[in-house]
Amino acid sequence: MEKNINGSNIHVNEEGYLTDFKEWNSGIGTELAKECLIDLSPRHWEVINYIQGEFKKENPLSIRKIGKSGVVDIKEFYALFPKAPLKTASLIAGIPKPASCI
Repeated sequence: MEKNINGSNIHVNEEGYLTDFKEWNSGIGTELAKECLIDLSPRHWEVINYIQGEFKKENPLSIRKIGKSGVVDIKEFYALFPKAPLKTASLIAGIPKPASCI
């Protein structure tokens, strides 16, 4: 289905995750974050960039892997993305919901 964000039509699934990563840009990420009640800081962007990099390398993501990444520890990850951090960060980053998420 389609969703309009900042004048751009993006394609999302029933959970709101982008179905085509090529449609993502930082403006869309910012708007998706606002819908999740998150104001993105430089730390958020560091985590989002890491998550996108792992997605592009086709590396599966998990909370544990992010905690061991050296980018962010688990405690800070939960502080940055309080409700379901990996699901929320993935949604904002424009990637599919990780298989490790319920």
